Amino acid sequence: MKIADVKVTVWEWNDIPPTRYTLNVKSSGTRSTHMALVRIITDDGIEGHAFLGNALSSLGDDAKLIAERYKPMLVGMDPLARELIYQRISTWAMGSVMRVIGAIDVALWDLAGKAAGIPIHRLMGSYRDTVPAYASSAVFEHTEEYAEEAIRYKEAGWSAYKIHPPAQAAWDIKICEAVRRAVGDDYRIMLDSTWSYDYPDALRVGRAAEALNFYWYEDPLAYDDLYGYIKLKQDLRIPIMATEMPSTGPTAYAPWILQKATDYLRGDVAIKGGLTSCLKTAHTAETFQMNYEVHHGGNSLNNVANLHLIMAVKNCEYFEVLLPDEVQKHGLVQDIEVDKNGMVHAHQEPGLGAEIDFDLIEHNKVADL
Repeated sequence: MKIADVKVTVWEWNDIPPTRYTLNVKSSGTRSTHMALVRIITDDGIEGHAFLGNALSSLGDDAKLIAERYKPMLVGMDPLARELIYQRISTWAMGSVMRVIGAIDVALWDLAGKAAGIPIHRLMGSYRDTVPAYASSAVFEHTEEYAEEAIRYKEAGWSAYKIHPPAQAAWDIKICEAVRRAVGDDYRIMLDSTWSYDYPDALRVGRAAEALNFYWYEDPLAYDDLYGYIKLKQDLRIPIMATEMPSTGPTAYAPWILQKATDYLRGDVAIKGGLTSCLKTAHTAETFQMNYEVHHGGNSLNNVANLHLIMAVKNCEYFEVLLPDEVQKHGLVQDIEVDKNGMVHAHQEPGLGAEIDFDLIEHNKVADL
């Protein structure tokens, strides 16, 4: 079996409502963006699929890169030689190119699962078939909106709630206090400050979150402030989560582990270069008794890929559901749903096991590459 063709279809996602997650990742009005469907096709007619893009950023040259740079490298190769392909296409790769590598890798895993007639998590070696979900907020304008949303998800049976605050230290502390009062002392809440603070503010907010018994404290400092994270981890008892960024492969985690700068490792198939890269990192984390908490994947099919990874490893506690749905769910006939007990279930069909909405893509198609 050989790769016979690589095709990319770009389509438009319209009517995305205004949303904010960090100081910089936000939209001020209803908008549209471009997404891409990646198809890797074998001479046996088996196809592997992946999505490129997300609601709040431009697709840029990602689709063109696959068609122009990576297609000539892939055609004629054995699609089951994922490690060989990963090594060839990831050399010197970083930044936005990791999204492209991630999409190629996800499509290859999808293809391999279909060829074998089993879901990806079985191909990796399944550990479980359900996992608890946590609700991950957008940034709100008012403190009480966080508290109200946290109560809704607690009452719906979800096991945890994560705050993305406005990144103003004093206000962020008030939000943490309001959410803790609203949900009570026995409910898990986390804080993700999205690389927003200097060290004094990170320490001040961290001490407040610690006093409120938050479950983890995520990305308070700039993503490359290794020295700051080492100090922060020494000064706080609350578990620190870092390493979601930058967009690099598994070797970038080494200094964070060796210098004990974080309690958790973090990543997803878009930022870190696909399932192959993330699986390596999850197993590395396990050797150091660390969790590899998988980050939201940026689009619906990436989240399905993330879910397969989570089902195949021991050391990831949760599936992240980034809110609101209308900014995160698009392109599938049936997206991932959380059941009444707050659990997400593994896909059991071959490959990714999710049904792509090809009619929607065709109706909104912009270009075939």
